[in-house]
Amino acid sequence: MDFHHVTVLLEETVDSVITNPSGRYVDCTLGGGGHSRKIIENMGEDGKLICFDQDEHAIHHARETFQGDGRVTLVNRNFEHLEATLNELDLLPVDGIIFDLGVSSPQLDEAERGFSYMQDAPLDMRMDSARALNAREIVNSWSEEELAQLIWTYGEEKWAKRIAQFIVQARQVRSLETTGDLVQAIKAAVPAAVRRNGPHPAKRTFQAIRIVVNDELGVLDRVLDQALRCLNHGGRIGVITFHSLEDRIVKERMRSWQGRCTCPPELPICRCDAKTMAKVLTKKPILPSREEVEHNPRSRSAKLRVAEKI
Repeated sequence: MDFHHVTVLLEETVDSVITNPSGRYVDCTLGGGGHSRKIIENMGEDGKLICFDQDEHAIHHARETFQGDGRVTLVNRNFEHLEATLNELDLLPVDGIIFDLGVSSPQLDEAERGFSYMQDAPLDMRMDSARALNAREIVNSWSEEELAQLIWTYGEEKWAKRIAQFIVQARQVRSLETTGDLVQAIKAAVPAAVRRNGPHPAKRTFQAIRIVVNDELGVLDRVLDQALRCLNHGGRIGVITFHSLEDRIVKERMRSWQGRCTCPPELPICRCDAKTMAKVLTKKPILPSREEVEHNPRSRSAKLRVAEKI
């Protein structure tokens, strides 16, 4: 497979996070290696880069790309295991950590992975092929109510109930085996006028199913505090998100690192023991330039937030 990926917010992310050429850095979402290559360009001979990816295809590609570079360590693991892995490798603390969330272009473009609503392929959507849950199981075995809740919560899809109803109706005739089968059911559910004027009718539903298959929001929620603990004082974390659910988690977590109380407003006293652990360097997220969006339309929803440990 040609693992080509146009990296989003490349210069902005690396410039924000890489502050010491001799430091240790982590690319938690290796993908096609765009951020990693740029980090290496900015590192000295005694710098160190640790790259995580749960996708064995990404790791295989990186072995060829970085062959012979002793500064690079490749880890074929979900970044949920960030702290434990760095501890095992005796590489704590580090000076900067980058997360580029979402699906890489090779995963979308490789039809048999089942991520894309634009190509017919077996329903899968697993970033790690060892995961038990896949998209086929969800669309064929979850109840109509569970499907509607999933599509609404993780896809923010206004037609969630109707799409869930049509999926269940379709699978009663025969099981949905391919992305094409699922797209057909979604198109039947979404009114023609909406299909003509909006984005692809399957976009939000596919996003929702992918998020659940890979537990993307759960993993993100569990790794952010780990990442902060892994940093040297003065070290930085940069997170690129691609939809509002991810961005909300990152924004609220970084706000909590600034020592702001996160208790429910009805509590009479603070119980979260808020302490100032970091400062947020991006009052507003950094967005891709107009030129980048024109060159790479997939970048249009990207947002970069950066924090520094104090």
